[in-house]
Amino acid sequence: MWNFFRAYKKFFIGLAILSLIIITIFYTILKPAEVLPIYQPNMVNEEMVDENVQYQRKYHSIADFALINQNGDTITQNDYKDKIYVADFFFTTCQTICPIMTDNMVTLQEELKNDSNVLLLSHSVTPEIDSVPQLKKYAEEKGVDDGKWNLVTGDRKQIYDLARKSYLAVKDEPFGDPYGMIHTENFVLVDAKGQIRGFYDGTNKEDIEKLLKDIKILEKE
Repeated sequence: MWNFFRAYKKFFIGLAILSLIIITIFYTILKPAEVLPIYQPNMVNEEMVDENVQYQRKYHSIADFALINQNGDTITQNDYKDKIYVADFFFTTCQTICPIMTDNMVTLQEELKNDSNVLLLSHSVTPEIDSVPQLKKYAEEKGVDDGKWNLVTGDRKQIYDLARKSYLAVKDEPFGDPYGMIHTENFVLVDAKGQIRGFYDGTNKEDIEKLLKDIKILEKE
């Protein structure tokens, strides 16, 4: 018996290798591709969602918008048409989480600089303070690539509605200004159809790494 196996040693080794290759191919074919969830308002923390859309279960997408960027240009949804993008909310005079969030956006900008399918979009929650010159100064200080990343200001109500009805990422300020916003650390991943595909802690390096991986998953869909 041993002589038989020794005589056909190469054959059995080849057969084992071939079997392993076939099993690997079948596993790869049958393994389901990773797919990111499509977030609806009813799936998100109620604190972040306007009560008018709080119970929406399907068909949610980012509403049309028209805002002004750091160069004084009008930025609309058409500038992000068929693009994946990461959105957040900040203000230039913030001294708490904003500097960390901005640094991590800079990291994303660097990691994605050669990927024309992905853009960045940061909305000011204090548009009356964050004028175009203020945004331009901030952009230059942080090394913002104008072709990749828009910092936008504009009508407070529009930004408020976008934050709480579209991006589902900002808390309501209960006193004072009816459109007062308490921004959070959320980075929001939006797909080429304007649907929300993920929320990430913009102050957390591990979440930034996960965001980069999820962007690659999204690009394969």
